[in-house]
Amino acid sequence: MPTSTAVLERRLFGPGPSNPYPEATAALSLPLLGHLDPAFLAIMDETCAMLRTVWGTDNARTLPLSATGSGGMEAAFVNTVGPGDVAVIAVNGLFGQRMCDVADRCGAEVVAVEHEWGQPIDPQRVAEAHPNPTVIAAVHAETSTGVRSDIAALGALKGDALLITDAVTSIGGIELRADSWGVDVGYAGTQKCLGVAPGLAPFTITDAAFERRIPKPQSWYLDLGLLGGYVGGGTSGGGRTYHHTAPVAMVASLHAGLQRVIGEDLENVWARHTEAGQILQDGLHEMGLELFAAEGYRLPELTTVNVPDGVDSAAVRKILLERHNLEIGSGAGAYASSVWRIGLMGHNARPDAALLVLAALQDAIARA
Repeated sequence: MPTSTAVLERRLFGPGPSNPYPEATAALSLPLLGHLDPAFLAIMDETCAMLRTVWGTDNARTLPLSATGSGGMEAAFVNTVGPGDVAVIAVNGLFGQRMCDVADRCGAEVVAVEHEWGQPIDPQRVAEAHPNPTVIAAVHAETSTGVRSDIAALGALKGDALLITDAVTSIGGIELRADSWGVDVGYAGTQKCLGVAPGLAPFTITDAAFERRIPKPQSWYLDLGLLGGYVGGGTSGGGRTYHHTAPVAMVASLHAGLQRVIGEDLENVWARHTEAGQILQDGLHEMGLELFAAEGYRLPELTTVNVPDGVDSAAVRKILLERHNLEIGSGAGAYASSVWRIGLMGHNARPDAALLVLAALQDAIARA
């Protein structure tokens, strides 16, 4: 039985594609700076500036929250809704459901607008679900189903409500333009198309939404009114103040990953994800496999495919991991054993990686 260290080394250095951008990985091994070191504060400010680029925003309050994407989700809701406020939430997968849970825990009146999994949201139906909601929320790229929804159309219909957008799987992978789409509050993750280890939540909020925030959110740690001075860079107007000890290695890694994305040019990065996803999806069709997400709304960076009849989903995934050093995800919820989720994100959004996945999947299905 191999040791855990041996398994880790095989996963990292075996024949399969690597996960993060190499620059982001290298940054994690650099000597640590103190979280108040001027050199680190400069890295933080530069990171915030680069996050504005990938978000497509000029929002001063754009920062990497010291939390995963789900922490970003919680920050979005605890700062904008409280007891009695109405939260209209589009649900077309697991993470829309999670939004409902978080909003409910804030005491909000949750109006869940249900959609079939695998289908995009209907912006008109969501906008008409309540006459005067405090917030409207939707997932841009639903991680559980591989579906892209039209956030720009929803933003055009939001009225006086604040629009909260989950961009965990879309940021750095497909077109995202928070300002022109009318996004008031957005959160994302580092571990998908940005190609950085999980642990930070790229977050953005407009000045108008910040002014409408809950005066004293139930979470001290995620209170954006306190975090403004923590990031500095003009976000609070009152200089930098201490809030918590920043995860300095993760911020340095994100800084390196963002430099890689912006250096390649963001639109080129989007195009690379699109090309890799198309190669994968065309190849799956040629293998006779059926894609799960609705045609015309499929994410290039996360492809969902129906498990063929008579094929053991878990057995195929085990063969892929142990024989080919490739990991694909199971489905979510009711589709846990009937759908595979295949990600080509960040460094892995390349034609050679797509072709490798196709060959390995064909072999694994034959062996399962």
